[in-house]
Amino acid sequence: MPWNAFSIMSLRHEFVDMTQEMTVSLSELCRRFNISRKTGYKWLRRYLEEGIQGLSDRSRRPHRIRYQVPQAEEDAIVCFRKKHPTWGARKIRRRLQDLGAERLPSCSTITTILHRHGLIDSEEPGGRKDWQRFEHPVPNSLWQMDFKGPVPTLAGPCQPLTILDDYSRFNLCLEALPSQQTNEVQKTLTTTFRRYGLPDRLVVDNGSPWGSDAEHPYTPLTVWLIRLGIGVSHSRPYHPQTLGKEERFHRTLKQDLLSRFQWRDPLHLQAAFDPWRHEYNFERPHDALALAVPASRYRPSLRCFPESLPLIEYPSEVSVRKVQQGGEFFFRGRTFNISKAFCGYPIGLRPTTIDGVFHVMFCHQQVSQIDLRNT
Repeated sequence: MPWNAFSIMSLRHEFVDMTQEMTVSLSELCRRFNISRKTGYKWLRRYLEEGIQGLSDRSRRPHRIRYQVPQAEEDAIVCFRKKHPTWGARKIRRRLQDLGAERLPSCSTITTILHRHGLIDSEEPGGRKDWQRFEHPVPNSLWQMDFKGPVPTLAGPCQPLTILDDYSRFNLCLEALPSQQTNEVQKTLTTTFRRYGLPDRLVVDNGSPWGSDAEHPYTPLTVWLIRLGIGVSHSRPYHPQTLGKEERFHRTLKQDLLSRFQWRDPLHLQAAFDPWRHEYNFERPHDALALAVPASRYRPSLRCFPESLPLIEYPSEVSVRKVQQGGEFFFRGRTFNISKAFCGYPIGLRPTTIDGVFHVMFCHQQVSQIDLRNT
């Protein structure tokens, strides 16, 4: 089986979890996870017969610790807090409950235990501001994508690329890239799309490689995304709330992992990212999800990644023009400019309800507007 040893349990768990909803066929899931159907059926059968324990290798059967006395319960709480210094009483209690603990103290008791062991700063201000949250109604309706970086390593700065599903907060990608170059990002996105399918829309900021600035938001990478049938949106300049869930995810990543260790190189950082990502998706209770885990709300997309880009076609009522080398195109005797990222591609000019005003379309997305009334 081609899975790497360090991520084998995480991928087996993720695989069988996605088979339960059957939004895509088992054969398709096996293809996305790069395993044979025989292997897929084997792990699904073991999971149905034995639960999560059945996903372990036979020679490495996990031990289940049952806490029978109050002192053992306290030891477990202290252990969780030391392992996850940013987790509060509610997260610890919910995680113990998810793990099958039968005797659970109240959140206030857990807080008292943490205070007694010196695991909570008594001078830390309590309370927080409740923000109004907005989310899309179904998984894969919108993904948020951004770089968390640069992260310093002994080999030089690293650029972690992160992608979050807006509805479920499921982390789809956490990749330690050496740079923000288009080919690196496109390769990582291709791997993500093959596994999880395509989103309806992606929201990104206005920096490289998504765009040069707010006035020039389109690049070869965003052109590729639009050709895949994905709507691409850019955040408002100097308004990080547009990517609020990504910003909050980056804060959690920094608190839980990045600020606690020194990293040798991108490979060392990626080796830490993989188990942390599994913990975030499948173990860590999420406050915005009523302490559920993101994996409980995520389902893979029904839109499969096309290995060949579809042809660019427009309806008959749309006038088609080809973008020239400098980013210009000609329409009704006049020259107009558009992003050089569309050079060589056909664009569509769709009339609006206002005479002389046309929407400039690339595939399904409006990328500009022209007004023939201006002299």
